[in-house]
Amino acid sequence: MRAMQPAQLKPQEIGLFLDVDGTLLDIAPRPEAVVVTDGLRRDLAAADHALDGALALVSGRPVAELDRLFAPLRLRASGVHGAEIRREADGAVATVTADCLGPEAWQELTRVLDDFAGSYAENKKVSFAVHYPEPGTDVDTLEAALSQMMRRLGDRGAPLKLLAGRNVFEVQLRGFDKGRAIARFMDEPPFAGRIPVFIGDDDIDQAAFDAALALGGFAYSVGPTLPGLSGAFSGPDAVRSWLHGFSR
Repeated sequence: MRAMQPAQLKPQEIGLFLDVDGTLLDIAPRPEAVVVTDGLRRDLAAADHALDGALALVSGRPVAELDRLFAPLRLRASGVHGAEIRREADGAVATVTADCLGPEAWQELTRVLDDFAGSYAENKKVSFAVHYPEPGTDVDTLEAALSQMMRRLGDRGAPLKLLAGRNVFEVQLRGFDKGRAIARFMDEPPFAGRIPVFIGDDDIDQAAFDAALALGGFAYSVGPTLPGLSGAFSGPDAVRSWLHGFSR
């Protein structure tokens, strides 16, 4: 683990990778209810310029959804936890897997969630995001039900993994994650030769934390201080405040 205060990070030396929900944006009751201010868009654009383009959003949201949130700003991005990648801000979005979770899997998930009032899911094709109300949900029982569903699907040839985030579970195909997305970016300009820095907010970002550190960089949590990282921000407001001053 390498420790460094965020204020010491220099734009000309780093490649910056930012989670979105819970990191740049405050968590909202539903994904579509998040607030993106014009000031944040300007600060992201300024940081991207200061970094000579070595900035990427690394999110569980699809890249198309990130574009809608931050429009008219477009940035390099990885979406759906590493399943999508856009290497150039004005380039095409590539997918790293040809597989998908089909309608049968979606129907099984819908049946599972019938037993959990207030829960709902997003179908991202290679990933299902299962959101649940807290308090009010028996999280252990929900996790067990999802794990049983995944075993049934796995017996039919769909190897899956389960990630736990803040009031959300992600049921995903294997073979991609945020850490691999960061490694892909770091292999190419403008990131190549720079020090990777990742900022994320919960355990679902662990692969990205690990990748940044393994590549000789820095990893920062947002909110709870997670063990083994370079430091922590108190919340998304602290990240936004740091970003505002980063390129100035």
